[in-house]
Amino acid sequence: MEIYQLRTFVTVAQQGHLTQAAELLHLSQPAVTAQIKALEEEVGMPLFERSAGGVNLTVAGAELLPQAQSILAGARELINRARSLKGQLAGKANIGITLTPDTLRVGPWVARLVERYPLLDLRLHHGVTGDVLNLVRKKELDAGFYLGKNPYVNVTTVPLAQVAFRIIMPLGWETRLNGMNSKALGKLPWIGISQFSSLSKITAELWRELNIAPRKVTECDHLSALQELVTSGVGLALVREDDALAAERAGLVSMVPDIVKLAELQFVYPSERDGDPVLTALLGELLPVWGLPAPLLHGAMAQ
Repeated sequence: MEIYQLRTFVTVAQQGHLTQAAELLHLSQPAVTAQIKALEEEVGMPLFERSAGGVNLTVAGAELLPQAQSILAGARELINRARSLKGQLAGKANIGITLTPDTLRVGPWVARLVERYPLLDLRLHHGVTGDVLNLVRKKELDAGFYLGKNPYVNVTTVPLAQVAFRIIMPLGWETRLNGMNSKALGKLPWIGISQFSSLSKITAELWRELNIAPRKVTECDHLSALQELVTSGVGLALVREDDALAAERAGLVSMVPDIVKLAELQFVYPSERDGDPVLTALLGELLPVWGLPAPLLHGAMAQ
């Protein structure tokens, strides 16, 4: 029995699908199938049964899964301990950033890391939040920032802050809101957001909460352009509250009162990286920047 076979077994169990597990493991589906078959032959019993939607653990598979996870955790702990014995922390960390650097407090965070860990090679990659989460899930990024709800069981999230969003509209549209009720909001045109941005999901959540299904007149994934479209009279949009307030003070837009949508800003990383020295260093310098207590290093929320 090999460690890589146990890793494949646990990944397939978590994903419930051979193709998705193969993607995460950077293997072909036949290779994943072969590893599972070899493991089943060694333990002398089937671990999965196929279903219409993928694969499910057998009773024996469910019984063995916790022990397999424990063995993998022990192996990671051994490797992490060996790395820590080498001396000063070194390595490379690819970090996905979203929104704006000042919002994420990237400057103070990186400054702390560079001062304390001069041998750490930090690489920041900007992208929309949905892409960042997916790349972390596939372990193509070591960690990143994500706004919204994390649906993946193999990605751990560390909550940083609640971000408030407000609805902005072109100047003079107040009269079209018919007393500012939600039904009137649903009848007005909206500017849609790219499906790869978590703001799209946050906007959709707000629509469900307001019980509306507005018409999208266009789609935009650039936040500055989004505000420009509202200013030009194209339609309504959901934007960060600080941006909405600034635009309203500048006389560029009006803001729909009394409707606030909150979303969680999180630091995300692959769950199997728990205890990794590089990741521990990243979190150890990030949490103080956000004014969060050190015990959260061991209290991240697995989603």
